[in-house]
Amino acid sequence: MRQGVILGFACYAAYAISDACVKSLRGAIPAYEVVFVGALLCLGAVPFIRAPGDRLRDLVIARRPGVWWIRAITGAVCNISAVIAFTLLPMAETFALIFLMPIFVTLLSVLFLREHVGWRRWMAVVVGFIGVLVVLRPGFRQLGIGHFAAITCGLSGAVSMVAMRLAGQHEKRISLYGAGVIGPLLVGGLLMLPHMTWPDPSASIRLLGYGLMQGIAGVLLMLATLLAPANRIAPTQYSQMLWAIGFGYWLFGDRLDWPMLVGIALILGAGLFTLVREEQVTRWWRRQPLP
Repeated sequence: MRQGVILGFACYAAYAISDACVKSLRGAIPAYEVVFVGALLCLGAVPFIRAPGDRLRDLVIARRPGVWWIRAITGAVCNISAVIAFTLLPMAETFALIFLMPIFVTLLSVLFLREHVGWRRWMAVVVGFIGVLVVLRPGFRQLGIGHFAAITCGLSGAVSMVAMRLAGQHEKRISLYGAGVIGPLLVGGLLMLPHMTWPDPSASIRLLGYGLMQGIAGVLLMLATLLAPANRIAPTQYSQMLWAIGFGYWLFGDRLDWPMLVGIALILGAGLFTLVREEQVTRWWRRQPLP
């Protein structure tokens, strides 16, 4: 199990590097085009994702097509909004808002899965949203499309996770992966056509780094969940915040004030507590592969 957890940390380090590559583009390439190229490169991970007996057509054929389409659409929305957020906001601030995802999962589970949520998880939801208010400080600082995009990324990721619960244990891993890649590929490709930009050599290298690191991270995550229960891998996602603070400071000159650090701590604490309570109450982390 230790090897699986180590691979989990490596996976989210790769994701953080991928996000840093996006931020380094500084909006030189439209978000749709970035997402399209990233998804195209992620297809290279398919041979490592395939299990014995899987066929390539399983990428687009699922036992529950409705769940596949939800995953595809939310994958496109999540990826595009993440690129926009990382382009416009400091990395740590972006991750803090995206890490609202476990709290959104709790709320959506009440609405659509009729799950019972005890007072502890409700308190975590309240603390998480207090953290958001501390980070955003509406009325005291200017908010923009980047903040909306980061929250949209967290919400769409939560919808995708709830869809996975609906899918149960019967959907193939390659189908779930395919939805998360084909959706951004199609949506990004269609939206980029009117505004396609040919990147210069420097931007091409960073764009390549974004897509390759995403593909590597997907393979590492698959290997991690084979070696350790998913509920042990999930918390390693929060290590991205350390990478974000480091990359933001050393590469992009990001500065975080004390209120923002307090808000980030509240959001991370609420998210981690929600993950622990989800596992104790629903045990779904043991049953489901990670997205």
